[in-house]
Amino acid sequence: MQELQKIAVVIDADNTQISKLEDVFHEISTRGRIVVKRAYGNWHKPTLKNWGEIIKRLAIKAEQQFDYVSGKNATDMALVIDTIELLYTNLYDAFVIVSSDSDYTPLAIKLREAGVYVMGVGEQKTPVAFRNACDEFLFLENCSSSVEGNDAHDVVNSFQSDAQDAASSSQSDVQDAASSSQSDAQDAVSSPQKEKAEVSISPNNEKEESTKQLKEDVQKTDSTPIASSAPAEENSEKKNDLNEIHALLEKAYDTFQDEDGWVNVAKVGLFLRRAKPDFDSRTYGFQKLSLFLKNFPEKYDVKIVGEKPNIIAVYRCVSNENN
Repeated sequence: MQELQKIAVVIDADNTQISKLEDVFHEISTRGRIVVKRAYGNWHKPTLKNWGEIIKRLAIKAEQQFDYVSGKNATDMALVIDTIELLYTNLYDAFVIVSSDSDYTPLAIKLREAGVYVMGVGEQKTPVAFRNACDEFLFLENCSSSVEGNDAHDVVNSFQSDAQDAASSSQSDVQDAASSSQSDAQDAVSSPQKEKAEVSISPNNEKEESTKQLKEDVQKTDSTPIASSAPAEENSEKKNDLNEIHALLEKAYDTFQDEDGWVNVAKVGLFLRRAKPDFDSRTYGFQKLSLFLKNFPEKYDVKIVGEKPNIIAVYRCVSNENN
């Protein structure tokens, strides 16, 4: 993605995790130059009392918006009006909306129609409509202070790490085998003593233990809660999400492969972001897309080409190769 020259960041303080704000600006700054930083909220609310220090430290302009009606805030309207005013100055090539509120979906659509780049930042609970209305959506849970690396270098480091793990695993297996032999010998010596101790238990004690165990089993049965279907639904949603990503990766392979049948991982990353704005390999535990691909050897071959410093990561679909 081309570096953005002028980025305007607008923050809905009522729907943003303050603990992640510094990391959010770190992430945004990797996309280009931030020229506008505004946070909207009713700063007299007790829930926003901790914002003062971070607003001063990050040089964010705090926009005060009072609640005109008890129980309802006007923050979102103030944010939308100011954003549209900034849009029509024609000074900014990108807008970042920091909120988990789907009420900003029409705003994101309007900004995209005007031809500017739109990035959303919010929690994973953010409704999918708002996420898809943006060119790119960043989950707060994935924000961290770690410095981003190069895909190709990450693959090289990953291969080296695998080799080291294999070597250390062999040493560990030898140590485990030796420890297991010693443990078996000790068990063989102590086994007769354990058998004698078990024989010494009286019939009365066995009866008491049996009755006690029966009561405990009945209590456990009565108090066991009905299993929630939420984890199953969450796993099903994540599985469907992964299937969608694999389908997009196969489509990208068919579209962008070179004459040798390989695809540039960086180019595919841009394709994924356009097709699925909320895609982030960190959601699945991988710092980079190249490492995500490497985790599925049954689906993708990953390698590096070129020489330092101009090395790139490429991949191909194993299923297509076999066909």
